[in-house]
Amino acid sequence: MGAESTSGSGESNETQVVLNVYDLTPINNYTFWVGFGIFHSGIEVHGKEYGFGAHDFPISGVFEVEPRNCPGFLYRNSIQLGKINMPPSEFRSFIEAMASEYHGDTYHLISKNCNHFTDDISWRLTGRHIPGWVNRLARLGALCSCLLPESLQVTSVKQLSDYPEYSDEDASESISNTTPRESAEVYDTDQEKHLLSPPGGSGEVVFVKESKSDS
Repeated sequence: MGAESTSGSGESNETQVVLNVYDLTPINNYTFWVGFGIFHSGIEVHGKEYGFGAHDFPISGVFEVEPRNCPGFLYRNSIQLGKINMPPSEFRSFIEAMASEYHGDTYHLISKNCNHFTDDISWRLTGRHIPGWVNRLARLGALCSCLLPESLQVTSVKQLSDYPEYSDEDASESISNTTPRESAEVYDTDQEKHLLSPPGGSGEVVFVKESKSDS
């Protein structure tokens, strides 16, 4: 079945790939039952959850949180997508490679949002897509984006202090000129950005550093 360990040690590295779904708005409690809602999702593998959010820099927008505890969102449910047999070290290399494809400044509600990210990961790992209802807003928005409120255009992550040693000259210069506190003040007044920030200081968002190419 392709689930046998390839490590040669006889130790299984089998783990579930789980989709954790969150509500972005309480109105989901009413609209969910008619097949519509506004959701955030993350992929849980090897005891950690991974999501994708926006910031203003051409570096990884992939972040890691405790499962079912993504700050700023209300956990709804979990969906098992399938099992994989992948050592944690191999998965780490995989998610760092994904981070190089999902930069924070490329986030877009309609074409490249958090649910596109989890769907991409699910497909690459298990050969299955996430349920269609999770990202239905984006598909409807692609047809009628004029109906979407501006406050839903971007989901923004503001913990930019996770990149103090980032070596790219342009990005590091931008980050050094904009401290996390200053970014928060700017973003908090920008109605086009929905901040992903720990309520009351609880929870922790850690960026996944992208893998660097050898070229």
